[in-house]
Amino acid sequence: MSEWKFKRDEIQSFRFVRCTFDAAKGVAQLVYAFDDGPELIETVTVPGAPFTLDGERAAAVERALRLLHLIAGVSYYKAAVPDEIRIDSYAIDADTAALLELIYVNGLGEFAYRNGLNLHGKIRFPVAAREGAGAAPALGLREHALVAIGGGKDSLVSIEALRALGIEQTVTWVGGSQLIAACAARTGLPTLNLGRALAPQLFDYNREGAWNGHIPVTVLNSAILTLAALLHGVDQIVFSNERSASYGSLIEGTGEVNHQWSKGWACEKAFGDYLQRHVAADLHYYSLLRPLSELAVARQFARTDRYDAHFSSCNRNFHILGERPANRWCGVCPKCHFVFLALAPFMPKPRLVGIFGRNLLDDPAQTAGYDALLEYQDHKPFECVGEGRESRAAMAALGDRPEWREDALVERFAREIRPQLDQAELRIDPLLVIDEEHRIPAALWDRLRAHLAA
Repeated sequence: MSEWKFKRDEIQSFRFVRCTFDAAKGVAQLVYAFDDGPELIETVTVPGAPFTLDGERAAAVERALRLLHLIAGVSYYKAAVPDEIRIDSYAIDADTAALLELIYVNGLGEFAYRNGLNLHGKIRFPVAAREGAGAAPALGLREHALVAIGGGKDSLVSIEALRALGIEQTVTWVGGSQLIAACAARTGLPTLNLGRALAPQLFDYNREGAWNGHIPVTVLNSAILTLAALLHGVDQIVFSNERSASYGSLIEGTGEVNHQWSKGWACEKAFGDYLQRHVAADLHYYSLLRPLSELAVARQFARTDRYDAHFSSCNRNFHILGERPANRWCGVCPKCHFVFLALAPFMPKPRLVGIFGRNLLDDPAQTAGYDALLEYQDHKPFECVGEGRESRAAMAALGDRPEWREDALVERFAREIRPQLDQAELRIDPLLVIDEEHRIPAALWDRLRAHLAA
């Protein structure tokens, strides 16, 4: 075994070796390998052990564990993208294979584009089990939500909406981010910090020429939260993905590539429907913000200043936690650009500039970044940002306001870009309409809709 070397282009198969869960310790082991190479062991830790699992719930936990094993494998499979996928210790049915192929092909879309790979028709999961004996049972889960928090504005809007509606919730995240932990503590709600440790060899493989790039992390975290929800006996897994996440970057000669595909509606619907068919009938997976655009979420966030000194959507500075707002926002990445622009129509200017520590729209050095958001002579960035039409409408709104219109990028938009656009498409109001496409439980939806419209 020690003689085995990672040689990306010579690898023939990727193996799902086995998955185990230690209920006494709350630790799942997810084991993978390439060909007959060394075992790659990932661990996922769910606080709250020991867990006592009865018959039906134990079976559901096993189903959730296997689903997590299969989805988390994307982190390792992508290192070599071999032709054959093998599942060594259990069999899957056609419905499961279809879900996985959907997730791998679309969730690795940006990865494939950047590496010049074509994954369509290449990824095939082996179907060796007959369709399940019937629908997954209801487990009698208690009404309680595990709400995923990422430290940005979106999850905080969901948390405050659920609080306003009296839904019991636990603020939940994966990994060791100080910033997320501080944001979670600021909510004053119960918290659950789930652990994930990648197999260490993956970092060696990356140095040895593995394919590398973006993975569908939201659906991977969704699978981790699914396991946690069943272990804690709760009936809701809540994310905060808005409808704008369903739209990708339109690239000439390639078509649409969506950086945030696993935050989109197609993934949410496929994953959530699968859970209720195959894992537990009373387990509800949904995004509370699916009916909203990014601008509508920004409007909701602006209602309270509770998190102004705590939240950050900046990916570049996510590992830095400082007292001054400038430490939480790099000010030059697409996320900083977009969040500043999205909040500007709904927030007093001094408050917004105070959050970021500077006025990004009065800095000519940011021109190219904003042009990409506007889809002006460039495509939408590979980042979790809103649609081009949202950025254009927000910029147009600022151009109509005395406190913003003289800022360098707002003035340039009004002078150079706006005259080329259809003025009717620059109105914000149509982008704030609440949509009806979502998986929010019916009992919650009417009350939530009224809260969002208030």
